[in-house]
Amino acid sequence: MSTREASGVEEPIIEGIEQLIAPMVSGEKPKSEWRIGTEHEKLVYKHEDRRAPSYDEPCGIRDLLSELTEFGWEPVEENGNVIALKGEDGAISLEPAGQLELSGAPLENLHETCAETGRHLAQVKAIGERCGVGYLGLGMWPDKTREELPVMPKGRYEIMMRHMPRVGNLGLDMMLRTCTIQVNLDYASEADMVQKFRVGLALQPLATALFANSPFTEGKPNGYLSYRSHIWSDTDPHRTGMLPFVFENGFGYERWAEYMLDVPMYFVFRDGKYIDAAGLSFRDFLDGKLEVLPGERPTASDWWDHLSTAFPEVRLKSFLEMRGADGGAWSRICALPALWVGLLYDQGALDAAWDLVKDWSMEERERLRNEVPKLALDTKLPGGTGTMQDLGREVLKIAHAGLSARGKLNASGDNETGYLETLEEIVASGKVPAQRLLDAYHGDWGGDVSRVYKYSF
Repeated sequence: MSTREASGVEEPIIEGIEQLIAPMVSGEKPKSEWRIGTEHEKLVYKHEDRRAPSYDEPCGIRDLLSELTEFGWEPVEENGNVIALKGEDGAISLEPAGQLELSGAPLENLHETCAETGRHLAQVKAIGERCGVGYLGLGMWPDKTREELPVMPKGRYEIMMRHMPRVGNLGLDMMLRTCTIQVNLDYASEADMVQKFRVGLALQPLATALFANSPFTEGKPNGYLSYRSHIWSDTDPHRTGMLPFVFENGFGYERWAEYMLDVPMYFVFRDGKYIDAAGLSFRDFLDGKLEVLPGERPTASDWWDHLSTAFPEVRLKSFLEMRGADGGAWSRICALPALWVGLLYDQGALDAAWDLVKDWSMEERERLRNEVPKLALDTKLPGGTGTMQDLGREVLKIAHAGLSARGKLNASGDNETGYLETLEEIVASGKVPAQRLLDAYHGDWGGDVSRVYKYSF
């Protein structure tokens, strides 16, 4: 989740729709300026007893952030606590229970993306070895209860944790126990955004299936392959889901702004502090009727903050975020942007991908979203036309062609298609990462989920 810093600059008040759609309009870029921003989270644990370290213990999360400054990262503070770092490779931030996230810099190609991932993992591993800390690439803590996990000292998290139980049963699990890989991508125009949004949303269940990697809860199989994805179905219905209106005629920036105005607020940021506005209306804020700030009206920064508090399967800000994948190993961190860049950054590939999904009904899209967390690649496609595994074969062919057409070569003359290999192997085998973990659990591990820690970064 994003980290806010006080700017100290007085901003104009939002007066109308033009300012509400300005963030989305500002994202329009010619194809030559399209970039790739990859985000990935990892679980942090102590080698000695595999517990999640607290923020302020020796060699805890605060010390990890402090030690990372030796690599040129600059600290970001909130109320005297370092809660993020910023640098040439983007930003390092903390999820609510200390999950460590890299929000990577906007990069031109996947070779740069995977190199950035490698630099980050090398840095955190170096600090981890010094501090007796390791990192797990999974979609969810395999063995921790909520009560066993620390909470990071970030004001927005305090507000969100109070609010989550009011609107769903699994919101606290989302905050405390999950990890994801995401990629942020650009668009050229409103029409381009709409086509990419629709393709991304329709195919998000496939990404969830390919990256499914959260089959354990509190030391035992939970009946799902991506329990992380299931968690989102019972977090907060006002700000999650498959967004039927995206597929309706007339969808565009204004319709997105209208949706966001109806997403209940979490907070307002003033003078370096978060004010609890959970459940209140941004429309009331526009009218100066927000009860926690009577008479005040929102600025552009307030709107930017609010845009970061919706969590659908694809999210629009000044770029599109693909949000369906579980956390995973290094190769899968590189593979997720490869999948979406291959599909969305070449027009021929984008059109071919849309042809695969354009005739699905909203009911069918919802069914796929609901079944994939349990069935992954075995999920039946609409119309009895095969399974998600069959769709994966077709989609990966399209993505491969899209990456080939981009012609982005590394120093050895290789294009970007190699980053799809881990996904091609998953589709060929029909076994997603979670199924391999379950095979090990029921086999060599002898039912001991702690053996998963051998898969540390």
